[in-house]
Parts: sequence; structure tokens; C-alpha cells
Amino acid sequence: MNEPLPSAFRQDQFLSVLSREEALRRFAAALPMGPLGVETVLLMQALGRVLAADVVAPVDVPPFDRSGVDGFAVRSADLAGGGEGSPIPLRLNPEVIACGTMPVVAVAPGTATPIATGGPLPRGADSVVMIEHTDPGEAGEIRIRRAPAPGQFVSFAGSDMARGETVLRRATVLGSRELAMLAACGIADVIVYRKPRVAVISTGDELVAPGGTLGPAQIFDANGPVIAAALAENGCEPVFFGAVPDDEAALSDVLTRAYTQCDAVILSGGTSKGAGDLTYRLVGRLGRPGIVVHGVALKPGKPLCLAVCNDKPVVVLPGFPTSAMFTFHDMVAPALRRLAGLPERDEARLTATVPVRVPSELGRTEFVMVALVEGDDGIRAYPTGKGSGAVTAFTQADGFIRIEALADHLPAGTQVEVALFSPHVRTPDLVVIGSHCTGLDHLVGHLAERGFSARLMAVGSLGGLAAARRGECDLAPVHLMDPATGAYNGPELLGALERIPGWRRMQGIVHRPGDPRFEGRSATEAVAATLADSTCVMVNRNAGSGTRILADRLLGGARPEGYFNQPKSHSAVAAAIAQGRADWGLAIEPVARALGLAFISVAEEHYDFALVPARRTRPAVQAFLEIFRLPETGEALRALGFTPAAT
Repeated sequence: MNEPLPSAFRQDQFLSVLSREEALRRFAAALPMGPLGVETVLLMQALGRVLAADVVAPVDVPPFDRSGVDGFAVRSADLAGGGEGSPIPLRLNPEVIACGTMPVVAVAPGTATPIATGGPLPRGADSVVMIEHTDPGEAGEIRIRRAPAPGQFVSFAGSDMARGETVLRRATVLGSRELAMLAACGIADVIVYRKPRVAVISTGDELVAPGGTLGPAQIFDANGPVIAAALAENGCEPVFFGAVPDDEAALSDVLTRAYTQCDAVILSGGTSKGAGDLTYRLVGRLGRPGIVVHGVALKPGKPLCLAVCNDKPVVVLPGFPTSAMFTFHDMVAPALRRLAGLPERDEARLTATVPVRVPSELGRTEFVMVALVEGDDGIRAYPTGKGSGAVTAFTQADGFIRIEALADHLPAGTQVEVALFSPHVRTPDLVVIGSHCTGLDHLVGHLAERGFSARLMAVGSLGGLAAARRGECDLAPVHLMDPATGAYNGPELLGALERIPGWRRMQGIVHRPGDPRFEGRSATEAVAATLADSTCVMVNRNAGSGTRILADRLLGGARPEGYFNQPKSHSAVAAAIAQGRADWGLAIEPVARALGLAFISVAEEHYDFALVPARRTRPAVQAFLEIFRLPETGEALRALGFTPAAT
């Protein structure tokens, strides 16, 4: 007669083994997958946290035009034609500009002012010559051996971050580079997603805490510490409840406390079938729907148990450490990362193609930071550098490439290995390359709420069209006027690209209130007045931007004082005027109003999107277009000072 099996070996529940895909589907269907909530933390406590709201720059960074090198602030026009064999002498002005020192003396024609790295650029100067490219001249003179280009070694106000610009987006993981950006903006605290508090419980009579003494047939608890560490690596706050013996009363007490105090519970051990398994039966009593998976077709990791009890995930991992960690990272960590607002993990290195020529300084090994986008034929790595003083070069980059010392450039089309800054990096779902606008920030910000990542690269309208034609982006924001017809963004400019109507924004002349050269005048009259006054200084925009094209049309070929001051944003133009470094320039009306500047309307500009037709069906593109059509989006754009186009 056969003896009955001991109770520990009787099977009250058999495993119902599911495929990995089905197990994940059931777990996801039962679990609320959004972040748990938000809280405000101090900047110094924000490392590794996830932004819960977009961060808008409250100030321009830098707040003034500043020198990027030690040298001399000059007028580039004074040095045209100069060189090593024909140095040009300039008279030194009677001041030295250091960091924190506001200049007093304007740089007049034929003069130069000594300036330190980071020093504010004086009025009249449009570039800086490195001290290495100069020699002492006669008394009170300096001899310049290299002719600078306009804007050389100058970081314009707002060129790194412009006031009102969205500089970090919700769902961004805050690392040291992002904290540098926030600090540069003067931001002391940030709104982040709350970290899920996750209870960690090890189960088994055989377990001894590390540091204890092993008895017969006992082992040290390795699962508890390693699971706690893995939770911390994935944006959670682990709460360790220790190792609990296989005693129903003891385990029930600990499990109840853990479930009550935390947002999730992870146990290890006790997932096998049999009446001796207490864990799954206790878990099943915590709440509905209860256990949704008990057994997955994985090796290792078959006895995994997944439950959702009143919206809280409760997981029982296998007892063997290898199985526990495999199933945690593959099946559990993705869900917990979503609760923490974190993105998925990814590879640490990849191969990509650099689509543009990257210049480099001969004789120095150079590391170039790049942002990754998905091209038609593979991954593209776009250089993101804004100069050595910019912190956004780091935050906008996914990794870096290396250019050897014997090369003076990296040719366009070169395949490179990209060293990633983070293993979580993946190419964005939506790529937008072209002209930037604060209205665009609003639209893209909502994509994260739908689970899509996006990358915006502000290269100007013409640069965006070139990228779209190469198949390197989904959308290219443009505001290009045909000089022959005055029409914006027509087929003669966009070619085969599809035009998506965006919104209207007023471009105009920005100046300080009370300036008699502008007050009460039309745009045409104001430009005539500025051209008649040689002391009236303009601040322009970069070549290739729609604003620059409009300015050139307005000027009719004239090149007034300051024409070659060429910052890359509307905010930088407004900052130069507000701070008295320039007297006028072209920018959009919301930027002028934000700084209390006067505005003369020139043209209602059409800010539209050139869509690559083959990419229209991509989910992120569809989501973007859907968000754009929402009534609340139109209301938000109007509140920002824009007029949505009729569609």
C-alpha cells in the first residue's frame, strides 16, 4: 500500500504555463501602467528622478553675448583681408573686460577691447580674436594676424537656452547633464514622478541574512539584496522586509504590512506547485483580480507568479537567484519602470551614419556629441554641439563619436560607432528637424503622455527641408516666403513634401519703447530711419532661417550696422535689444511682449510643417497630427499668441 505524500509535496494548484508574450499581455492588462503621482524635490536631490512636467527656461542662457575665449573683442569688418603675412593693427580701448564686468566703452571702428573667456561682449563688437592670433604693436595697439568671421568665438544671449524655450521635457531622466542645465537656468526645485515604494520579501526556512551564521542546510539570502539593488537601478525605492520563514502566520503578517505600506510587493521563493507553497495562496487573498500568471515558458524562470491586487503589482519570483533576476529584468522591471515614468532600457553602443560633414581641429582628438534619429536606411547620428560653454550639447545628445587627431573633418556619410551616454537610449519615435517655435513645444510635450518619444532639432527652415528630403526626419517646421510671390511654404519650395498647415505668427521689428527712430512709424519708415542713422545697431538672425529671409527682403540689399550679429533664436534677438547691445531686429511678437519691448508688425508668417509622405502612417506621426487637431490645442496656441491655420 502506497504511503500518502507529505503535505509539502501535494499539488493543490498546477502551474498553467503561458507564453512570455501572453504572460506580459495579461500582466499589462490588469495593471494601471501610468506613473503613480508627482512630487517636488530640490535640485540636489533630483539625480535619477523623472521629470513630470516640461521645464521652460525662465532666463536666457547665457544672459548676455559673451566671449568663448581669452582675446580681443573686435569688429570683423575691420579685419577683412588680414592674415599671417599682413597683420592689421587696432587701437586698444582703455578697459579690460573680465567675467562679471559690464563693458562701458563701445568698440568703435579701428579699435579692440581685451576680453576674458566669459566676459560680456561690448557694444559695437561682433566677434572675438584669440590672444594666440595677435602680437603686441605700437604703444596702445594690438596686431591681429587672423581675420575672424562675424560671430566667431561669441556665444550670443539665449544661444544655449532661450527664455521661454522648453529645455527639458516630461519623462526625461535627470542625470548630471540635466542637473547642470537646470542649475544654469537658476531652477532650485523640480516636479518629478514619485518613486514607487516596492517591498522586498525573501521567503524560505533555509535563508539566513548576510552576516549571520549558517546552520545545516541553510544558505545566505542573496535574492533580497540583489532585488533591492535592481529596483533602485530602475527608479524605485526598495523597502526590505527581510527573510521570512515558511510559516503561514509570519508570512501573512509581513505580506500584509508590506502590501499596506508600499506601492508594489516583490517576493522571492515559494512559487513552486504544492500544498507546501504558502506564498501564492496568501497573494491570492490580497485583492482583485489577484493572480493573473502562474508559470511562464521561460528558461530560467518557469515558476514566475504575477498578480495585481487592487491595482498594486504583487510578484513572486523564483527562488534561485539566476532565475529571479532573469525574470525580474525581463518581465517585471519594464512594468515598474512605467510606474516610475522611466523609459525602457537599450543598448550601450551602436553603429550609425553621420549625415553631415563634421569639421574638426587638426592635431587634436575630438569627441563629438551626437543625437540619434532613424533615417530611411539606418540610424543617423547628428552632431549637437553649441560650443564649449553650452550645457544643452550634453542633454540633447545620446552619445558621442571620436574624430582622430590626424583628420580635419569627418566626411558626410561616414559610418561611426556611437558610445551611448546611457543604456536606456533609443531612437525617438518622432523626429522634427527645422525651425523652432514655442508653439511646437506644446504639441510635442503631449506626445510623451501617449508613450511616444520625440526629438526636436532647431536647424532653421532650409536645414529642416534638406533633412526631410534626405529622409532623416518625419516633419520639418518651416516658414519660408517665396520672394517672387510673397507666398509661404508653397509647392515650389517644398517640392514632393506634403504641407501640413500649422499656425500664423506675427513677425515684426522689435525695439525699445520710446525710441524715436521707430515710434509711430510703419515698418518701411522705421527701416529707412535706421539706415539713415549709422549709430543704429541691428541684431540679425542666422542664415537659412525664415526670419533672415524676411529681414533681407525688408532691407533690400542694405547691410546696416550689426547685420552680421546672427544669433539663432527670436529670444536672443529680443535679449540683445532689451539689454541695449542692439537697437532693433526682427522677431515674433510673443517674444517681444515677454520682454516689454515695442513691436511693429511686418508680416503674418505661416509656420507650417513639411511632412515626409512615406512617414505619414507612423504611429508617432499620426499621434502628433491628432494632437494638433484637438480643440484644446488650438486654445493653447491662441493663449501663446498664435493663430491656428484653418484646415
